[in-house]
Amino acid sequence: MALRNLLLDRDGTVIEDRHYLSDPEGVTLLPGVGPALGRLSRAGLRLFLVTNQSGIGRGYFTVPDYEACQARLAALLAPYGVAFVDVACCPHAPDEECSCRKPGTGMWDVLQNRHGLVAGETAMVGDKLDDVLFARNAGLAAAILVLTGKGARAAGSIGLSVPAGGTCLDVAPSGGDASGRPDVVACDLVAAADWLLAVSARRSAPSLEELC
Repeated sequence: MALRNLLLDRDGTVIEDRHYLSDPEGVTLLPGVGPALGRLSRAGLRLFLVTNQSGIGRGYFTVPDYEACQARLAALLAPYGVAFVDVACCPHAPDEECSCRKPGTGMWDVLQNRHGLVAGETAMVGDKLDDVLFARNAGLAAAILVLTGKGARAAGSIGLSVPAGGTCLDVAPSGGDASGRPDVVACDLVAAADWLLAVSARRSAPSLEELC
């Protein structure tokens, strides 16, 4: 699998998951995320952010509030040489039944059209089953579920084992399928980056034991 593009969820994957985050002072990178994204970027992967922000549609915060949080995120990542090629945001509440809210593929369609992305060269990393389903619905090459944020609960809800300790990575035993199981379960974005770098270099993905 030759990967060129990586789509990332924001809350719970890249930054700490705070309830309807609207204050840029609350934007906090999860441990190891800056260096991990820096390694991926230096390896040639193009990084994109795809984020549901229903707090806008629910009236909990405004578009300028969201943009201020994004500016803070960009500032936190800049010292690691990391910048997203593009960011796609769904601002709608669930009852608006839009096509862009994950697991719908509207944000993928936008990014694909803007940047000529190829599904078979693109992976998705997120902490929710909607992120996995988004990857499946878009036909992406790989779906990685991280156990930060809401990830541990999501993994448990579909019977996937949770790796214990460290930054271990566990390949889902039955592989990915259309029912929403990920291809990979990773303790965090650091472990996910290790797997992605191995795959993008066309090496065999590392085993759980190698990453513990």
